[in-house]
Amino acid sequence: MSEDNPQSGNGSSKTFMEKIVQVFTGEPQNKEQLVEVLNDAEDRELIKPSTKLMLEGVLEVSDMRVRDIMIPRSQMITIDIEQTVEEFLPTVLESGHSRFPVINDDIDHIEGVLLAKDLLAHAFTKDSTQFTLKDIIRPANIIPESKRVEPLLKEFRQERYHMAVVVDEYGGVSGIVTIEDIIELIVGEIEDEHDDLIEQDIRHLSGNVYQVKALTDLEDFDEYFNCEFDNEEADTIGGIIIHEFGHMPSKDECIEINDFHFKVEKADKRRILQLQVTVAKDHEITGKITD
Repeated sequence: MSEDNPQSGNGSSKTFMEKIVQVFTGEPQNKEQLVEVLNDAEDRELIKPSTKLMLEGVLEVSDMRVRDIMIPRSQMITIDIEQTVEEFLPTVLESGHSRFPVINDDIDHIEGVLLAKDLLAHAFTKDSTQFTLKDIIRPANIIPESKRVEPLLKEFRQERYHMAVVVDEYGGVSGIVTIEDIIELIVGEIEDEHDDLIEQDIRHLSGNVYQVKALTDLEDFDEYFNCEFDNEEADTIGGIIIHEFGHMPSKDECIEINDFHFKVEKADKRRILQLQVTVAKDHEITGKITD
């Protein structure tokens, strides 16, 4: 076979032109260089900002271990296996969660996992005394803190389970992790029917305090609150906040801008999600947005 043929050999090999381009442009040699390529692609409008954030999320997940993203044991909502329906049902209803670790006496003794949907079959039984949690709980999936997040996501998908109990090197329960926790690292927070501000970008809480989605269009924010933030700095109120902080703020960080006190209510490592806004008492607002 002729060596002059640039297409010879394995079909997956680079073409002659691709090799020439590589010589002059190079290829990313590490994650930092790859992020620079993504930033450049966004600047050139080759990819959308949301696409870049998702790709960065994938890169971030690839280096993480379960201990980095798990819900710690202090924040776990559990049900004791000896509880009656009347005792644990308020916990199920108030939390809005769909899965609950079932413990025996203490959190280090996990008996299984209760799926809220499994209660439906027993919802209309006349004699609830015949029903116990032992009848319907499912086996708990136990994983170590050191497990990498990327293969865990693959296991979640292949084995069709959505939550795992995380244990430390001594076998004690460290926390739990769900498939939603991993997906949110990639695509951002997933809102469901229990999240606030699903339909409203701006919601009046009380007095001069408001809840505002960080992605609220700056023009809408200005119109509602009768103000004029510089729209050359950002298109959303969240963008303005990040610009003023000079860094990506964490939950509960606060900043004063003119007549407004902003508190970050929800945020992840890549974006602000929700703000609490307190307006100066002498600042008059319109309280409406023109469609």
